[in-house]
Amino acid sequence: MQMRHTRSCGLHASSRPVLPLIQRCSICQPVGRTQEMLHVPAVATAESVVHTAPPFNFEVYMKERAVMVNKALDECLPKRYPEVLLESMRYSLLAGGKRVRPALTLAACELVGGDIQAAIPTALAMEVVHTMSLIHDDLPAMDNDDFRRGSPTNHKVYGEDIAILAGDALLAFSFEHVARATKGVPAERVLRVIQELGRAVGADGLTGGQVVDIKSEDQEVGLDVLQYIHEHKTAALLEASVVCGALVGGADDAAIEKLRKYARNIGLAFQVVDDILDVTQTTEMLGKTAAKDLAVNKTTYPKLVGIEKSKQIAEDLIKDAIAQLDGFDPVRRAPLIALAKFIGYGKTDFPSACSEQMRCVDQAFGSHWVTLDHTGSQCDWGWITLLSRDDQVWRSVGQWITQAGGYTWLRDYSGVPR
Repeated sequence: MQMRHTRSCGLHASSRPVLPLIQRCSICQPVGRTQEMLHVPAVATAESVVHTAPPFNFEVYMKERAVMVNKALDECLPKRYPEVLLESMRYSLLAGGKRVRPALTLAACELVGGDIQAAIPTALAMEVVHTMSLIHDDLPAMDNDDFRRGSPTNHKVYGEDIAILAGDALLAFSFEHVARATKGVPAERVLRVIQELGRAVGADGLTGGQVVDIKSEDQEVGLDVLQYIHEHKTAALLEASVVCGALVGGADDAAIEKLRKYARNIGLAFQVVDDILDVTQTTEMLGKTAAKDLAVNKTTYPKLVGIEKSKQIAEDLIKDAIAQLDGFDPVRRAPLIALAKFIGYGKTDFPSACSEQMRCVDQAFGSHWVTLDHTGSQCDWGWITLLSRDDQVWRSVGQWITQAGGYTWLRDYSGVPR
């Protein structure tokens, strides 16, 4: 590989390969299912970079959205009598998380030219319903899980009886909040939001998918049943999050249908990736009990088609989802593109003995992107994403990283150690 000096990032010119200058957008956030990172690179010439608008900063975007959502969640559900019920509701609702569903709602509203302030009640409702589903999903009669987001599950803290009732109260509150708190939106659109949310959580959505999932344990089911489970148990609420945001924003029916397809694809990809992570990562990485699907002999994508095919399915779903955003304003669609990739692409990490000279280094090997990002001289983590299944590419990258910064631990985008 030919070598030359490109940009000054503290590395010797002799240790760096010839690479195109790239624009970079990255997210590095140690939450949820694993330490996660997203990059959205775009090839650019050196001459064009100075004339290009700053790239979309997904890390900043998600942090801002999380602050907004967390503050609103705290305010919309204050402590009151009966204290134990409200404490239980708030325990799970304010336990952190990526806030992907509210972010999707707000991004869809902005995409179609709407005011995100009008969409905040709907965005909160999506997170409230999601929290309800987690509380109930963790119960002994369901998945029987002891940990969620790295903390004891609701029923482990408050008991099964209060956990069930807290979930019930959260579900009721989600509809109440949309109806009461939504301002400046035509009533017929608010009704459509309530209809979409009701369908997403009912027999034709989350609850129906959960029932089929339970009844499929210890059963031999095919891809058609598995897809039904994932589309209803997981994708339905993600779909509602996007569609309802677009409804509040004033989208026409054509735009709503495109966004519905986008959301269905990312929703299914989300669960395919979750299936992969369940068998490739530890409890500490996931923030919940690992290998639960295997323990109850649950049908998953890796079980039916293998890990490699599952990765390809997730990748294809994300590509199809992003294609649905063609024709929308490039700036406004950037968050939804980034969210799609965040859900379905590289979730990778490696411990870093970070030094200042390794800051802001971008490398590309052919069509296989690698992004190294360090936020400061005192950082504790580094992130790498390599969208490749080519072992030779992995070896080349590993050798370069080892020479340049002493890093020897890589993970591919499914989280499988390499």
